[in-house]
Amino acid sequence: MDLGIRGRRAIVIGGSAGLGYAICQALAAEGVDLIVFARNAQKLASCEETLQAEYGVKVHGCAGDIANESDVDRLANESLSLGGAQILIVNTPRPPSPMRDFLEENDQERWTTGYLQQLHGALLVLRKLAPLMMTSGWGRIVAITSASVKQPMPRHAISTVFRAGVQAALKHLAMEVAEHGVTVNAVAPATVMTPTFATYHNLERRILEVPMKRAGTSQELAATVAFLASEHAGFISGQVIQVDGGATRSFC
Repeated sequence: MDLGIRGRRAIVIGGSAGLGYAICQALAAEGVDLIVFARNAQKLASCEETLQAEYGVKVHGCAGDIANESDVDRLANESLSLGGAQILIVNTPRPPSPMRDFLEENDQERWTTGYLQQLHGALLVLRKLAPLMMTSGWGRIVAITSASVKQPMPRHAISTVFRAGVQAALKHLAMEVAEHGVTVNAVAPATVMTPTFATYHNLERRILEVPMKRAGTSQELAATVAFLASEHAGFISGQVIQVDGGATRSFC
């Protein structure tokens, strides 16, 4: 299926590795030019080179920290200098490691780090970049949250609390930008195989808890994101799409 987004430009937050990089690949395969924002300049350079060589799209790396307002301002300015972006993927960093249950989270520094990276940073990006998309009459915003927001999982306290905040913000934003042709959605993964997930001590048990009895792939999650960023998803907004193999048991 042609997703109808060839020639569009996407900003991918955290796009130099892991799920973010898989999303870059999925969008680049559809002919989308990329602005990749990440903290590690060396990884960014490698990402630029590889994606351009493999997919023939234009890739611009922007090094910065999502929690730093001046870095996000620079990202917005660099986006405008390139002609703007019509697609925004908000992929925030992981919570502090190791992950813990709520009553075990007694270190205020961990809560502060989680807040800055997962909620504050996401809100900065949305507030700074969403208005730039409204002027063109077409836009797609997709944030990666977590299935734990709908069904809390053990040891995901920080992730659950702050990503729930992101999803609440997305609901508000979806209503505010809809008349401008901009859609806003979340993709909520669980048990998706990444280098980090592969190190979990209870990996086999978590996979057995999935009705499909397997982990999802980064490519499956990235394909969902690419569809929500496509021309075909123009009447889907304010939604949370679970990518978890049916593991979430709630109805809504």
